[in-house]
Amino acid sequence: MSAVPLVARVLLADDHAMVRRGLRMVLDSEADLEVVAEASDGRDAVARVLAEPDLDLAILDITMPRQTGIQAARELRARRPELRIVMLSMHDDEQYLFEAMRLGARGYVLKSAADRELVDVCRRALRGERFAFPASTDAATRELLERAHAEGAEAAEALTPRESEVVKLIAEGFTNREIAGDLVISEKTVERHRANILEKLGMRDRVELTRYAIRRGLVQP
Repeated sequence: MSAVPLVARVLLADDHAMVRRGLRMVLDSEADLEVVAEASDGRDAVARVLAEPDLDLAILDITMPRQTGIQAARELRARRPELRIVMLSMHDDEQYLFEAMRLGARGYVLKSAADRELVDVCRRALRGERFAFPASTDAATRELLERAHAEGAEAAEALTPRESEVVKLIAEGFTNREIAGDLVISEKTVERHRANILEKLGMRDRVELTRYAIRRGLVQP
């Protein structure tokens, strides 16, 4: 386990500037935490982390445009495995908790309780604690998540990061041409991704993909 830094360097990612401003005030008021980078979507968060090699902790909102916090966490776990990740969410939902834990996040904080819980969860994540639940999580859900973790809840994701991006855009109603433009790939490549995704997941159409995207936290219900 790596040593806890005297002052942890933090990335804060949320698509609402006012939320970032409020959370930054909470974090920067603590002597051992310093927000040194901000991002407004998942892609920007990944880019900022990769450009800031000395970051200790990333706080990622689960539902952000372009790339969600879930997608960003998956990519960062692969590319910066030593980085501690805390997920921020407005959803008091065990599926989001499960997905955050499965991806290797160290904590999960509800926005409604962030002013009370965020600092504590960040410190626990930096100490290397396995997973910090929100105080509102009931005992049954805690037991379920603990058991899932013990049974290997961090199994490999069926889809690649690129395929997850395509699923998100499909679920949001984008056409193949729009997806190709957003991801800077050809329409044929989008079609190939779509076919591979449906085959991997054993699904038939956009409706089923949209349900999958909601379960995985790629889009909001």
